[in-house]
Amino acid sequence: MNRITVVAALIEREGHLLVCQRKRTAIFPLLWEFPGGKVHDGELPEQALVRELAEELDITVCVGPELYRTRHRYPELPEEIELRFFAAHIVSGAPRNLAFEQIAWVRPQDLPAMEFLPADRELIARLAEGRLRTDWKPSSAP
Repeated sequence: MNRITVVAALIEREGHLLVCQRKRTAIFPLLWEFPGGKVHDGELPEQALVRELAEELDITVCVGPELYRTRHRYPELPEEIELRFFAAHIVSGAPRNLAFEQIAWVRPQDLPAMEFLPADRELIARLAEGRLRTDWKPSSAP
């Protein structure tokens, strides 16, 4: 079966996670997600995440460990999606909204009240219950 690999960043700052709302004109309009996107042919997942975050939010990140992985089949799409979530730390820039309806910093326990993409919902539950740590920083970060 064909599969699309999608990567997303869990960026934590002062106990809040960066989340993004899809544009009203996009597929799955106005649903919330973590920033990221599709991995292109020949691209490593970490490279794709760095590229996507630069394009969508004008930030440079250091990608850390993979924290969560899931697969989901959306009836609206022809292929299954493999979604890989990585810890990430901003090394330069402040997030600027270049691709979304809005972006927000949200406490993990407040995530379940937001309407996220279906593929993200199990992860959202783990984050809200405190079962997944997202406060990773590269060893050289302050």
